Amino acid sequence: MLFDYHIHTPLCRHAVGHPAEYVRQAREAGLGEMGFSDHNPMPTAFDDWRMGPEELPLYLALVEEARASAGDLPIRLGLECDFLPGYEDHIRFLAKQADWDYLIGSVHYVEPHWDIDNPAKLAKWEEKPVEEVWRLYFAAYARMAASGLFDFLAHPDLVKKFGRRPPGNLDDYYRDAVDAIADAGLAIEVSTAGLRKEAQEIYPAKRFLEMTHRRHIPVLLSSDAHRPEEVAYRFDLALSLVREVGYERLLRFERRKPISVAIG
Repeated sequence: MLFDYHIHTPLCRHAVGHPAEYVRQAREAGLGEMGFSDHNPMPTAFDDWRMGPEELPLYLALVEEARASAGDLPIRLGLECDFLPGYEDHIRFLAKQADWDYLIGSVHYVEPHWDIDNPAKLAKWEEKPVEEVWRLYFAAYARMAASGLFDFLAHPDLVKKFGRRPPGNLDDYYRDAVDAIADAGLAIEVSTAGLRKEAQEIYPAKRFLEMTHRRHIPVLLSSDAHRPEEVAYRFDLALSLVREVGYERLLRFERRKPISVAIG
């Protein structure tokens, strides 16, 4: 059984399509279940790519509406939560606002006003060496893993989105984050979203995945869909990658409990 848990709604301001359209696409893709996980609201106006705090009830209602249209296809309820130092209590507050099936942790910000995957902030990349940006990103990722707030972690090397990578071996950038993920007993997603970006590569890179496999870190597949047609996008390639690395099982979630399933 395959499943896709990282799916957005128009409430994030940069996705299109009604949730019922995503459900139809999941059925066409042959998924056994799916889940919505839009960007978490922040307590105050923060950026322009997430729901406002007053819209959380609407998000929950949209997911319930999708469930009503899904028949026997299980629809999981999740939230993609930005890890930002100083906002940990806000994540704990959000965790109590619904019967979540999972909370996804993600790092987008390496500085208070720099979301590194935002095309509108590309000029910021000229202000720091790429090596420093990568160090900042993976240091934040390690802190996120150690926070104990999340069930699995999103797009582990999102920092490569625009194709900007340090030269040479990247193990030193990955190592502390991988260790923190393993120590926390967390899972990571293998996301095909990077194939749709300038990076032209799955998140994470094969080498990162080899390191997580060595540390027995579970994985699941995600598309990070922002359009219905992106649901389960190129899961054939993601499956080939995880199998090549040595994974034999994927992780699914229900009411924040991980469930291991064999890859068919």
